[in-house]
Amino acid sequence: MENAILLIEDEKNLHHTLKLNLELEGFIVDSAFTGDEGLYKILRGFYVAVILDLMLPNIDGISILEEVRIKKIETPILILSAKTEINQKIEGLKKGADDYLTKPFNFEELLIRIQKIMLRKTDISEKISTDFYSFKENKIFFDKLQVINFKNISYKITIKESIFLKLLIDEENKIVSREKISQLVWGYNVYNSYRTIDNFILNFRKYFEIDRKLPKHFISIRGIGYKFLS
Repeated sequence: MENAILLIEDEKNLHHTLKLNLELEGFIVDSAFTGDEGLYKILRGFYVAVILDLMLPNIDGISILEEVRIKKIETPILILSAKTEINQKIEGLKKGADDYLTKPFNFEELLIRIQKIMLRKTDISEKISTDFYSFKENKIFFDKLQVINFKNISYKITIKESIFLKLLIDEENKIVSREKISQLVWGYNVYNSYRTIDNFILNFRKYFEIDRKLPKHFISIRGIGYKFLS
C-alpha cells in the first residue's frame, strides 16, 4: 500500500493519538506495541515509513534498526526519543535511522519529518536509475544495487551505498567533505555519523581496492573528507 505507515510505540495513549491523527492525514496505520511484533511486521510488510520508539518491550529500537538494515531493508525510519536518550539517538542514526524526533513533540513537526524522509527516499530512488559505471574492471549496476569487482566477485549494496558511490563518482578527483556526504546521503549532519561514513569507505575498499591498506580509488583526506579516483 502506497501510504501505509508502521507505528511501533508501546505507550498506548500516545500510540492511539498518533494513529488517529495520521489516519486523518490519509495514511493507513499498522500498529505494533512491542519490539518483536514491530520487527516481525517490518520484515514481512511494505511501508512508506516506520515510526519507531527506542524504548520497547522485548526488543529495543536500536536492535530493530540493526536487524532491518542488516537485511538491506531501506524503508525510511523515524525514531521517537526521550530527551535523556541523546546517545541512543546518535546510535540510532549511526545504525541507519533517517531522522529522529524528541518527545514531547508537535504532531505537525512529526508529519513534516515523515513527509521529508519519504521524499528523500523518492529522490534516492530516482537517482538510482539504470545507470551503469565501470572503472579498472570494476562494474557498478545502480539499478540492481550490485557491484562486480575486478576479481569478478559480486556484492549487493544498499541504496545509501549507491547514493554515496554516485556522489563520489560525480565529484571525481575532488575532495568531498564529510559534512556534504552526511547531508546528501543521510539528510542530517551529526558528528558521530562520520564513523558511519568511515565504515562505508572501508566497504568500498573491500569491494574495489586491490590493496585496502594502500587504496588507489577511495582516498581519505585526513580531517576533511574523501576523494574518488578512477
